[in-house]
Amino acid sequence: MLMAKVVGSVVSTQKDESLIGKKLMIIQPINSEQQNIRFQQVAADTVGAGIGDYVLLTSGSSARKMFSTPSDAVDYAIVGIIDTFDF
Repeated sequence: MLMAKVVGSVVSTQKDESLIGKKLMIIQPINSEQQNIRFQQVAADTVGAGIGDYVLLTSGSSARKMFSTPSDAVDYAIVGIIDTFDF
């Protein structure tokens, strides 16, 4: 699982049928010190996250299992909203 910050949203009028009705967000993966790592990705939102939220991500087959059809064209899924960081 990864942590990330939601930095934007995606509007796509032409897309794979498996993405119809899914909210797509641009996420920036972060480390435990909230510093950017890796590069931005697009994730399907399952929890109603908004721009500026810190979120938990799952990827690969775990992300696809969040939806009704495990063959959906999804690489990342937002599965939680982070309320606080405690060290």
